[in-house]
Amino acid sequence: MKKILLFAGTTEGRILWEYCNDHKIPVTAAVATEYGESVLPQGILSRVLVGRMDRQQMEDLLKDSQYRLVIDATHPYAEEVTENIRTACIKCRKQYIRIIRESFKLPGAIYVEHLKEAADYLNGHEGKALITTGSKELEVFTKVKDYTKRLTVRILPDPDNLKHCMELGFAGPNVICMQGPFSEEFNLAVLKEIKASYLVTKESGSFGGFPEKVRAAVTAGAKVIVVKRPKEEEGYTCKEVMEVLSHSVI
Repeated sequence: MKKILLFAGTTEGRILWEYCNDHKIPVTAAVATEYGESVLPQGILSRVLVGRMDRQQMEDLLKDSQYRLVIDATHPYAEEVTENIRTACIKCRKQYIRIIRESFKLPGAIYVEHLKEAADYLNGHEGKALITTGSKELEVFTKVKDYTKRLTVRILPDPDNLKHCMELGFAGPNVICMQGPFSEEFNLAVLKEIKASYLVTKESGSFGGFPEKVRAAVTAGAKVIVVKRPKEEEGYTCKEVMEVLSHSVI
């Protein structure tokens, strides 16, 4: 039986992984970290590859004829990774599907093009902020005046992520290490606890907890700063891919 290669690391990746396991569809998931592996329940016809891959490593993996379909369920902001996956699939002549998230636009939000612009905005305005854009590009927020007192960051509970935050100067009380997505009630409690005037988030769409964060911010009276998606993508929703898989002979 030929397998599906699933580039995971998102809520959609976990959902599709569970769908394949439940329907006895052979699947291999590729995740960047051991933490990414830990959130995927074990399956009889599945396995997990752990570690970041460059384009050549992806091509080497795809040369294996056992993979019939490649599903890219990486984050909407992972531009380089998606481009590498797509290019490797073209070169190795593999069917490629990109998972896309539906947009969730918020009237009254402060939309910015990139994280630096979000940091610049905070630097020019008083008040505390909850940063929910991940740990990878947190360094940009160290340019914000009094950032160690004003900013609280929420990151995945990975030791490397926490170490990175501490090295940047974010102290224990200003670092929340938890796995999302989070409920509206939880987000509201956090925003109230830290007395946040702002919530900084990426426009991650209907998945990933974006609507819950937005509603909580509105209730808390916090302004929402949204980092726009890099570009509009073509692809399929998670539900559409499950429908395709349900009618396919793997």
